[in-house]
Amino acid sequence: MTGTLSPALTRGRAAAPAVAGPDRATEASAPAALEAPRISPQSRWRRLGRGRLFPGARLAGPLLVLLVWQVAASAGLLDPRLLTGPDVVAVTGWGLLQDGTLATHVGASLGRAVLGLALGTVAGVVLAVVAGLTRVGESLVDGTLQVKRAIPNLALIPLLILWLGIGEEFKVTIVALGVLIPIYINTYSALTGIDTKHIELAESLGLTRWQYVRSVLLPGALPGFFVGFRLAVVGSWLALIVVETINATSGIGYMMSQAQLYAQSDIILVGLVVYGIFGFTSDALVRLLERRVLSWRRTLAS
Repeated sequence: MTGTLSPALTRGRAAAPAVAGPDRATEASAPAALEAPRISPQSRWRRLGRGRLFPGARLAGPLLVLLVWQVAASAGLLDPRLLTGPDVVAVTGWGLLQDGTLATHVGASLGRAVLGLALGTVAGVVLAVVAGLTRVGESLVDGTLQVKRAIPNLALIPLLILWLGIGEEFKVTIVALGVLIPIYINTYSALTGIDTKHIELAESLGLTRWQYVRSVLLPGALPGFFVGFRLAVVGSWLALIVVETINATSGIGYMMSQAQLYAQSDIILVGLVVYGIFGFTSDALVRLLERRVLSWRRTLAS
């Protein structure tokens, strides 16, 4: 008699032992294969060794470079007049720190970098919002900044010296210009690249323009902003190296240019190490801030 199997018969048939034979073995193993837990993409990456790094793991590369550098210097492979070892650089840096020379130059450089970074970030975000939210702003702002993007900051130095002199205003302006472009490009790209599904959802919910900007557009642009901000933080130190070698009386770049006159390679290396420490530390702080601010992305992905 044909008909629908009862639950008891179904359970009994599923639990019946497999009979020898290829067809029976395949039939018995199919439910087990279907019930096997699926491996998430995150689990696959962790199995491949791409999980989250332990704290301080990014220091492994720089420490390896220091180790190779020290071994080469100790083995006499490096000319100490051209490139001293890390131990000599550390002793020189400690001496400059004790007599206050290093602290004075680091304080001057840090002040210029922070002020230029703040001004360039605010200007970049404002211009990106103006260009990203309005057609008029896009036509007026985006083309102008694309032209500025093609002009190196070094080419603007003679003109800025005529306008601002060689004081602190000139140095901060160069740093701000170096920060402005990456902030603008990445924030503008994120604002104009919002998924159309989010726009349709906002329209279906009846959100006003301000509610859409505040609740959808700006949070969606934050990942792009942080990409630009990471580039801008490092760019501020790169711009600072240039401006502090032009008629400066303080700063790490000035200390290095003075050491070049007397062939003091250890002091030059101290300056490079300080720049590297500042760049690595500032990037790590931005990454930490990014994880805190964008923690909602991990919540949605989980």
